[in-house]
Amino acid sequence: MRLEAPDPPLEDGSIRLAPLGDEHLDGMAALGEDAETARFTYVQVPFDRESARDWLDRYVRGWAEGTLAGFAIEPAGGAGFLGFIALVRFDGEGRQAEIGYIVAAPARGQGVAGRALGLVTEWCMHGLGLERIELRIDVENLPSLRVAERLGYVREGVLRSVHLKQGLRIDQAVYSLLPADVGLR
Repeated sequence: MRLEAPDPPLEDGSIRLAPLGDEHLDGMAALGEDAETARFTYVQVPFDRESARDWLDRYVRGWAEGTLAGFAIEPAGGAGFLGFIALVRFDGEGRQAEIGYIVAAPARGQGVAGRALGLVTEWCMHGLGLERIELRIDVENLPSLRVAERLGYVREGVLRSVHLKQGLRIDQAVYSLLPADVGLR
């Protein structure tokens, strides 16, 4: 299965998800420089403009090749950059993906992550027919854990000491959603 940008674009009246492009470089750069992003994600530290370009280009290439899907989260009615959500890993043959998301600091606490994750989850289940969607979340990232649980993702367990960053190892909670969890099978 090859990934194609959703048509019509994913939106809910409050936010819209636009395939990442060059116009999102400043927003991605700001995300990568944010302390919470550095703390809770795989984004490299230190982070600079070249890092942002590489990160953005990964998803631009992914769209072109049909192998990854990266979206800018934008306000539905206007310009702006509220964050990023993506299929960070995609296995079309296995009909599964991992979703990652980061909300820009000024937009945190406003329901942006939940709305974006809901839209991408719906697209994955109904539009792409995926059989498994996975989230991996730092166990100390309580807001992100709550978003996953509110949307019905099932906590499967914890990957202990799974990632080394800035000299520290972290634990990640693994969440998944299957068609049966949402009444599809």
